[in-house]
Amino acid sequence: MKDALAIHRWLLAHQVHHEIVRLPRPMKCAEELPATIGAEPERCVAVTVFEARARLGREVVAFVSTVAHPPSPGQVGRLLRVRSVRPAPAFVVNATTDYAAGLVSPLLLPRDLPLLVDDRLTGDGGFLFTPTGERRTALRLHSLDLLRSLPSRTIELPAEAREAVAVRH
Repeated sequence: MKDALAIHRWLLAHQVHHEIVRLPRPMKCAEELPATIGAEPERCVAVTVFEARARLGREVVAFVSTVAHPPSPGQVGRLLRVRSVRPAPAFVVNATTDYAAGLVSPLLLPRDLPLLVDDRLTGDGGFLFTPTGERRTALRLHSLDLLRSLPSRTIELPAEAREAVAVRH
């Protein structure tokens, strides 16, 4: 499994300014990050892994978003134009990402894993916090550095999808 040290080494090798943050208490999933470190949910990143069933079979897709605006399976299905989408079970997340389920970092994901990034991450260019795959650490880095480090395409959620997310919260 990947961890904070692997991420730290990779970021150093790519000369990306960052900080590994020791958490005051362990967390079970990325959604606990805002409460654990006292940051706004818009500043905390989560990676949600989905299983999409299309005509040609099953595909696993990762979606990077803020904790404040997680994607729903329906939104992902509409974006990918697939028949059905559901959150991937923990064993699929672990095997596909090489991170602990719930603590997936957006960095060091396999190149062959389709990765979608919510455009709200580009925001104002401030600092973001992400999981590291470990329960007791998080990563703090500039949002532009994170986006430059991701092998992904940024997507904009359709207006109706944004409204549905706003209504849920």
